[in-house]
Amino acid sequence: MLFQKDIETMSRKDLDALQLERLKRVVNYCYNNVELYHKRLDECGVKDGSRIKQLSDIEYIPYTTKDDFRDNYPFGLMAVDMKDIVRIHASSGTTGKPTVGVYTKEDLNTWSDCVARVAMAGGVTADDIIQISFGYGLFTGALGLHYGMEKIGATVIPASSGNTEKQLMMLRDYGVTGLVATPSYAVYLSEAAKESGYPMSDYKLKLGILGSEPCTIAMRTQIEQNLNIRVSDNYGMTELGGPGVSGDCEARDGMHFAEDHFLPEIIDTDTGKRLGENEVGELVVTTLTRKGMPVLRYRTKDITKLNYAPCSCGRTHCRMAKTMGRTDDMLIIKGVNVFPTQIENILINIEDIAPHYQLIISRKDYKDSLEIKVELTNANLLENYKLLNDLQNKIAEKMKSILGLRTKITLVAPKTLERFQGKAKRIVDLRNQ
Repeated sequence: MLFQKDIETMSRKDLDALQLERLKRVVNYCYNNVELYHKRLDECGVKDGSRIKQLSDIEYIPYTTKDDFRDNYPFGLMAVDMKDIVRIHASSGTTGKPTVGVYTKEDLNTWSDCVARVAMAGGVTADDIIQISFGYGLFTGALGLHYGMEKIGATVIPASSGNTEKQLMMLRDYGVTGLVATPSYAVYLSEAAKESGYPMSDYKLKLGILGSEPCTIAMRTQIEQNLNIRVSDNYGMTELGGPGVSGDCEARDGMHFAEDHFLPEIIDTDTGKRLGENEVGELVVTTLTRKGMPVLRYRTKDITKLNYAPCSCGRTHCRMAKTMGRTDDMLIIKGVNVFPTQIENILINIEDIAPHYQLIISRKDYKDSLEIKVELTNANLLENYKLLNDLQNKIAEKMKSILGLRTKITLVAPKTLERFQGKAKRIVDLRNQ
């Protein structure tokens, strides 16, 4: 299903022309309205967009980073007067000052269009009843998905996060057909549904629109089996305006970028050099139509690749692969690069293991070590030393084979590791304590 067919199926030639026109315009807009960009564009000789002759000329523009948002907190990157701002969102700020995003009325309309595209691509229609189990507030996810779903004409239940028993009650009683949540909370809800005493036939769920954190294919499969739904993934972040940047179609062969609003690139994280189609690297995004807080070449720190080949669904906008990790989530243990998603993919395919784990990194005598705490599904295993030891060795061998790293595996009783209603926080780094 297509929300804006004429745009979503534009020819590559027309799409490139539109992006070039909008890139020139946003460069000029940033030069005239944002002090940071005025200074940087002056320094690199790209003042009014006239140096941008083709899309590849974007390489003349310096990157924007997370530090730029922090250094200009809260409104230093704003391009309009506060009287023109109708909404303010912000990230959680778990690593310092929160990242602030501001929106004009035009921004909110564009945002809801982008989210509506993602939702319809994921199977949502005007006949659906959607329960949004993201936390409402400054976080962009809940209200972003909320207004996008309403634009389609779907019925929205702003459930917010928490109170799992009530969440399940609403799913049953209100005939909810679509769930919006983080993948980790969807797993938690599926476990709670099994234990609630109500048969799955009491639920009318058929769709899951999940986001806010990576969802591996293995985890997606488990959620689909547990809740009897079809899951689609979507991508966005506060710095770019929230969800709606890209999302799965029915083919689920990469998330389609809203290329009329965002210009994506892939770069080598270490050198900053631009990479080609299907090359893995760090995603960089320029907002092409944002008015309140436009962003030029934002380094997202997400690792992925772009595919410009035609999609079976008919959409022509490029597709980004599921994020393979983040440059700031990458763990370096004994010189080995490790991403949590790699560990998750290993664990989720092992029998008797629940999809809940914790990574504990420590250092002794200048040597790093990684302990992986893994939750069992069967508490009886804790009473059988041989089976427990065999399972630990099996997991350790798989980790060694795939990661190239020896790890300590600790198996713990069911339901003893923390559950997350928002983004999962699985890493405990003790090296600097």
